[in-house]
Amino acid sequence: MDQLSRLEPERYALESQIRECYGRCAYTHKTHEKMAERLHVRHKRGKWTNIVLSALITGGAVSVIFSKGSAWEGYAGYATAALSILSLIFNAYLKDLDPGALAQRHRETASDMWNVREAYLSLITDILDKGSDLPALRERRDNLQAALHKIYHGAPHTDGKAYGKAQDALKNKEDLTFTEAEIDVLLPASLRRSGRPDIAKE
Repeated sequence: MDQLSRLEPERYALESQIRECYGRCAYTHKTHEKMAERLHVRHKRGKWTNIVLSALITGGAVSVIFSKGSAWEGYAGYATAALSILSLIFNAYLKDLDPGALAQRHRETASDMWNVREAYLSLITDILDKGSDLPALRERRDNLQAALHKIYHGAPHTDGKAYGKAQDALKNKEDLTFTEAEIDVLLPASLRRSGRPDIAKE
C-alpha cells in the first residue's frame, strides 16, 4: 500500500481533486505559452512583409518617374497602385488583429497560470503531510479557485493547434518532468540529493 492510499479518505479525496486542478493548470499554462510563441512569429513575419511591400512600392514609384515614354510606363504605375492597395489592406489587417499585443496578453496569462500551478504543487505537498490542517488546506484550494476564475475571465482565447503543441511538450517532451540528477545539476552542491546519507536507496 503506497503513501496516498494510507491517507484518510477526506485527505485522499482532496489530494485527488488538487491533482486534477494541477494538471489542468499545467496544460493551460503551456497552451498560452505556445499561443504566444506562434503569435510572436506571425508578428515578425508581418513586420517583414510590410517592409518588403514598402520597398516594392518605393521602387515602383521611382520606376514610374524614370519610365516616362518607355513601353512599360503604364505597367509600372499599375503595379505600384496594386502594391499600395495590398499594403493598405495588409496594414489594416495587422492593426485589427495586432498579433504583437495579443502575444503579450498570452505571455501575461501564462505567467499568472504558472504562479497558480506552482501554488497547486505546494498544496499537494502539504496535503501529503498528515499533520496539516484539512480546513486550512480547503481554504487555500478555494482561494486558488477564485484566483483561477479571475485569470480565465480576462484570458485571451487559445486554439486546438496551441493545445496540441502543449500536449506534445508535456507528454512527449516532458517539459515539466525532471530526473533527480537533472535537478541536482541546477542546485548548489550543498542542496543536492546525490550522496546524501538520509536519502534511502531503492
